[in-house]
Amino acid sequence: MRSIKKIHKAQYRPIGDLVTYSPLPLAQLQQIDPFLLLNHHGPQVYEADNDGLPFGPHPHRGMETVTFIIDGDIMHQDNAHHKSVIFAGGIQWMTAGRGVIHSEVSSDAFKKEGGNMEILQMWLNLPASLKMTEPYYKGFQESEIPTVLLDKGNVRIQVISGEWDGIKGAHKSITNVHLYECHMKAGASFKTTIPIDQNIFFYAVRGSVIVNNSKAQKLDLVEFNNDAEELNIEAIEDSIIIIGHAVPFNEPTVSYGPFVMNTEDEIQQAYKDYRAGKFGKWED
Repeated sequence: MRSIKKIHKAQYRPIGDLVTYSPLPLAQLQQIDPFLLLNHHGPQVYEADNDGLPFGPHPHRGMETVTFIIDGDIMHQDNAHHKSVIFAGGIQWMTAGRGVIHSEVSSDAFKKEGGNMEILQMWLNLPASLKMTEPYYKGFQESEIPTVLLDKGNVRIQVISGEWDGIKGAHKSITNVHLYECHMKAGASFKTTIPIDQNIFFYAVRGSVIVNNSKAQKLDLVEFNNDAEELNIEAIEDSIIIIGHAVPFNEPTVSYGPFVMNTEDEIQQAYKDYRAGKFGKWED
């Protein structure tokens, strides 16, 4: 089995009144190449007539965002004319590439009615060769994401990107990132293998599991060594975990605000381009 280097607890980093925990980056762990960031918003309950999520129009360049909707909804809009509302069980995938302006807010219905909200957003790096690729966005409702059932149906794996045992994911990653959202009933278990040359992202969203003989519970990020292929996972209680894996880029990474590039000069150029209107205009 692949050995565990360290288990990291997500830090509490509220954004206004939005409950937010972040297991990556941390002072002792800046990234798991090419996985850059994870923000875990909620769980929390919004009352009726609320303001919803606070992420109004803002720019990105040089990276991708993947948003997991566990509870509630999220409305994406960008200046490349993409707009959608994705509900619980769905995901959003956006490639910022050379530059995009987007917003991520709650739907009008959620702001009016309120309800439970739990949403996670992951940032994925892009290699130097793809930093300036064309922007892309696609939202997938739960019914559009292929699902694999294991252990007599007690393990349900949403194949978001890459593939699982020949089942291709909803999204075709341009960097060959594999991403899965795994739902496990208490006592359920499964095994999988991941090539030694690929880094693993493993985060416990809810519940607690035993992974390779170590306990990982809600808000834990498991950092692995690259020394074996096998993962053995057993749920202690009903759990949700996110698993990702990819070949690392092994490139210098410079991030500042919403931009992720390879050099300081490229970061400065991103800000110049944004101020000069080269990302395009925002229209409500």
